[in-house]
Amino acid sequence: MAEVIEPLRISFDVACPAAHAFRIWTDRIDTWWPRDHTATNDAESVIRLEKRVGGRLFEVTPDGEEHLWGTVTVWQPSNRFGYDWHIRRDAADATDVQISFVSHGESTTVQIVHSGWERLGANGPTWKDLNRGGWNGVLPQYIAEAEKSSAG
Repeated sequence: MAEVIEPLRISFDVACPAAHAFRIWTDRIDTWWPRDHTATNDAESVIRLEKRVGGRLFEVTPDGEEHLWGTVTVWQPSNRFGYDWHIRRDAADATDVQISFVSHGESTTVQIVHSGWERLGANGPTWKDLNRGGWNGVLPQYIAEAEKSSAG
């Protein structure tokens, strides 16, 4: 049995209501997700999220090629959603991402729990560290978009 690797936990505040924060992440992911954090690194690719349990999180290149990143596992609009994550990997090696939006009126705490690293065997700790860096590259764009669009 593989050793359990502690989840990667990230928590941050964003200056907008929870429903708006959720919508920006799910409905408007294509507006803020950095293209250097995609399967193809193609600046013209489009990122899509099918908003339901079983829906796909994927990228579509300009020539129509689709690259599956994961599948939605939890769908609770304005509060929480989750997906398995296997960008550039086999789906059998997917890790789990759970994102919660905790309302504080006009601000929201976003909590991310990224787990399942033990599925990657001896490479689990390395992938966890790489994903920590990946989140650090993605989240500033999300925060900026959520706060900009909330103000306007």
